Amino acid sequence: YPREILSREIRNYQKFIAESRATGELDHPDSSIINLKNVSHIMREVRMEGDTVFGVLELLNTPSGKIAQELVEGGVKLGISSRGVGSTRKEGDYNVVGDDFVLITFDLVQEPSTAQAFLFTEGRKIDDADLRKVLRKSDRIDRIVNDISARRGGKQ
Repeated sequence: YPREILSREIRNYQKFIAESRATGELDHPDSSIINLKNVSHIMREVRMEGDTVFGVLELLNTPSGKIAQELVEGGVKLGISSRGVGSTRKEGDYNVVGDDFVLITFDLVQEPSTAQAFLFTEGRKIDDADLRKVLRKSDRIDRIVNDISARRGGKQ
């Protein structure tokens, strides 16, 4: 993930955290849509420190959340992996996330993402119709405002 893209998406994700909509699932689903019946946790904080993303999550008392709780209590080390949509391009041995990347959430997984494991390695590009299914109109407007503000150096 290029730092500027990841940083932008972490800034955009703050709205979901503030609105208590930053939910994630146990395992990555096949869809970019968050399925509430599979939600296991809610992200309470996500921030970047240098090139590293840190976060705080709360396991919920949902069926998937209870499974995650039992796994943790049983000593299972769970990974956390971002879920998003967008294109990738090949650079040497790596797939690099494109500027159209949109962070959806963070999921609990057995094998977390690494430099060699991106979410959309096939280079699938999301179109506007798919993005409308994921983000509400107000979310899309906020993204545009954040992007304009970042291009102006944060000046409003």
